[in-house]
Amino acid sequence: MRIAVGSDHAGFSLKKEVLKHLEERDIQFEDFGAFSEESCDYPDFALKVAEEVAGKRFELGILVCGTGIGISIAANKVPGIRAALCGDTFSAHACREHNDANILALGARVVGTGVALDIVDSFLNTRFEGNRHQKRIDKISEIEKKYNK
Repeated sequence: MRIAVGSDHAGFSLKKEVLKHLEERDIQFEDFGAFSEESCDYPDFALKVAEEVAGKRFELGILVCGTGIGISIAANKVPGIRAALCGDTFSAHACREHNDANILALGARVVGTGVALDIVDSFLNTRFEGNRHQKRIDKISEIEKKYNK
């Protein structure tokens, strides 16, 4: 499994913890920035990670900003991306199993490190169930096609 990871300045320190956690689990990843706590714009990093995941160069992505809201909104503008903001393990599990989410968004100012790492594990360890859920994903894809001409 290869994971694309990115954050803005507000998510930088939590992203470092996530990267350390992935490394400890022998999960391959690439860090697309930010590389410091210097103020920067979350859409830049959302776009980099989302394009990598949508282009199938990475299986999944993880994005972190202050709340996780802005970075997930930006990532979801890329066709084929289903970024889910999760603040608990149940949502992380459900977004993968039911929604085939391919990017996890975290809010560094909302969840603590321990909870965030549990959320990451739940997200990465859950597979898309398919079956009845696939038709809903197909409908989401049709909405994208309708508005991304």
